[in-house]
Amino acid sequence: MTGRLEGKRVVLVGAGQSPGRSVGIGRSTALLFAREGAELLLVDRDRDSAEETRARIVEAGGQAVVHVADITDARDCADLADTARSELGGVDVVFNSVGIVGAGAVVEVEETVWDMVIETNLKSMWLVAAHLLPVMVEARGGSFIAVSSIAAERGGNAAAYAVSKAGVNRLVRAIAQQYARYEIRANAIMPGLIDTPMAIDAAAETMGISREELAAKRDAMVPMSYKGSPDDVAYAALFFASDESRYVSGACLPVDGAVLSMR
Repeated sequence: MTGRLEGKRVVLVGAGQSPGRSVGIGRSTALLFAREGAELLLVDRDRDSAEETRARIVEAGGQAVVHVADITDARDCADLADTARSELGGVDVVFNSVGIVGAGAVVEVEETVWDMVIETNLKSMWLVAAHLLPVMVEARGGSFIAVSSIAAERGGNAAAYAVSKAGVNRLVRAIAQQYARYEIRANAIMPGLIDTPMAIDAAAETMGISREELAAKRDAMVPMSYKGSPDDVAYAALFFASDESRYVSGACLPVDGAVLSMR
């Protein structure tokens, strides 16, 4: 590794993952950031899953601290900011990959599903930003990275999901505009069809088909003919977290094998 994040204090939200064969985006990013020298505060509402991520980091020679929080709760986000100050001494990078899907087109989606998706994907992103940006101001700069989705620009039948991710993109641009004077950058990553437990394992179970069948269908939808890996998203996040992106802010970067090029 090159030490691209040496000395960077990172709050990584969504450090655990859903059960499945592959690694989730949050865990993959945590492992990469640790290998690149970051000091990590691993945040998740599932302590056991976050602790598994931490154990993998420690096994590889890194170090990290786990913090349990429900980021849809403002009080938990306030506690998270306090913990970031006490455990890390400040914050240089925030990475937030928390998100759920929720089925239903515009007139079919249930109100409870709509509310849950918007709260989990968009409100929580705002709450994390609202409580951690002041800590980043204290550090005189940094990078806020949000995991969005190509659904923000090419939404299908999951209306609430598409709307929530479009909101994430606009939130990131608002942060970029308002916090540029503090040397804080804000960018979004828009993954396409990525081989994650939520996108493949959980979706295949819901659809009543095998993982292999769904994976093959997803491969066929990508111009590059294969799904992306969580590491593909993690390496995009590494660029945004490092000083190499010092003049990049307000960007929404597709990591999708050219799916959006088909619009």
